[in-house]
Amino acid sequence: MEIRTYRQEDIKDIAELFYNTVHTVNAADYTEQQLDAWADGNIDLSAWNRSFQEHMTLVAVMPSDKENGTEQIVGFADMDSTGYLDRLYVHKDFQRHGIATALCDRLEHAVDAEKFTTHASITAKPFFEKRGYQVMREQQVERKGILLTNYVMQKG
Repeated sequence: MEIRTYRQEDIKDIAELFYNTVHTVNAADYTEQQLDAWADGNIDLSAWNRSFQEHMTLVAVMPSDKENGTEQIVGFADMDSTGYLDRLYVHKDFQRHGIATALCDRLEHAVDAEKFTTHASITAKPFFEKRGYQVMREQQVERKGILLTNYVMQKG
């Protein structure tokens, strides 16, 4: 696995990874209605691209065809300059391979912040707790009229 900085041409693969990850990995903790509200397959690609370019954004890739140099995106994460980890997603087929840990380690070392915060899903909460994040509060976030539970978590 290699971790590199985000490139604009990654956006479509990232959008697909996001949708598939939410609808498989998070399915144990959220209803189908909640998953559809969270990830409906219609991301505003230009808004996400802009956000990724404004943040420190890293992409984890694996070679998919060494002969022609193609790669598969297996994870991505982005953090703003205040230490807010906005998105962290790992491909459904590459869970528990250390990808999320590697992405977080790199971001936390690269961004000069006094503390790190994130809004963690029910699914991601144990991962962040193992990294030393503490739950500040549980919250309900509305997406398309549907409520989703997540946790404001902080480290540092």
